[in-house]
Amino acid sequence: MASPAIRMFRRLEGMFCVYKPAGVHWKLVRDGIETNLLKGVNAAPAQPLPHEVRVLSLQGSDTESPKGLTLSASSVPVLSKHPLVTGPEFQQIKVGVGHRLDASSSGVLVLAVGSGNRTLNELYKTRVTRDYTLEGEFGSATDDFSHMGRVVERSTYDHITQDKLDRVLAMLQGANQKALLMYSNVDMRSQEAYEMAVQGLLGPEGKSQPILTGLRCTRFKPPNFTLEVQCLNETQKYMRKVVHEIGLELRSTAVCKGVRRTRDGPFTLQDALTHHHWAASDVMQAIRQYHSSKKHKYSHAKIKDPVSHPPEENVTIVSQGNETSDEAATGTMKENLSKT
Repeated sequence: MASPAIRMFRRLEGMFCVYKPAGVHWKLVRDGIETNLLKGVNAAPAQPLPHEVRVLSLQGSDTESPKGLTLSASSVPVLSKHPLVTGPEFQQIKVGVGHRLDASSSGVLVLAVGSGNRTLNELYKTRVTRDYTLEGEFGSATDDFSHMGRVVERSTYDHITQDKLDRVLAMLQGANQKALLMYSNVDMRSQEAYEMAVQGLLGPEGKSQPILTGLRCTRFKPPNFTLEVQCLNETQKYMRKVVHEIGLELRSTAVCKGVRRTRDGPFTLQDALTHHHWAASDVMQAIRQYHSSKKHKYSHAKIKDPVSHPPEENVTIVSQGNETSDEAATGTMKENLSKT
């Protein structure tokens, strides 16, 4: 019969996602969650100690017994099985990490426990897209494309309008759509290509160059602007470089002030656990919700034209609300993780 700790661990097997604040390395996030899960599993009630029958000798007053001893059979607990002797039932719990985020970025980070790691590997062998929110600022360029880098150039931006920005975004998206078709390795004149395009399954087989499948501006208040990006095989450094190249196309310069991942495959910001909810009970509930929702089918939903379609409400609200929460969460989280 499985122990309560083993039964609890089995309920923890699966995938879930957390919200990683900016300024915290993903390894700190993973290590903190591993520690919390290990504490939660080992805190499960221990099984009753097994008993064994032992023959005990008791000194009695009966003089007829040899040497005055009385033998008695008794059931006693096996102390060698006591938790204070054997130690915790689980010494280590491995947590797998999906698409990683660098230290400067924030947003959805997918993790897996136990058998969930196999599902995680299978999931990311498919053509999974990810959504990002990029905060940009016109007027300067840095050596690492972020606002924290060394400034190498300054420029004017008064001539930039939202129409000009939208035209540049449309041009970039068109070029990436051609790259998407090129890396798909499917005959574009075939029925298979048509059916894959209808289902949104066209994409590169395995690794390829980063591809932007969707790009739009959701806020334009010069010098600041906000972009929503949908992409494949990207890195956060590439996302910052995209902002830099947009500035160059507009005959100006631009730096990226923030990169936030808002969706990773079927996982969104609404599914992400903040660092206050990284306990075993919260992770167990998140895994249960993921299994019940059956989010195993997803497609390359194209980001629609910002002129004819307004941005999705849930993404915009989260983008505005999480900006201050990153800074507040980072300091508290670093302190908590350092203690573990």
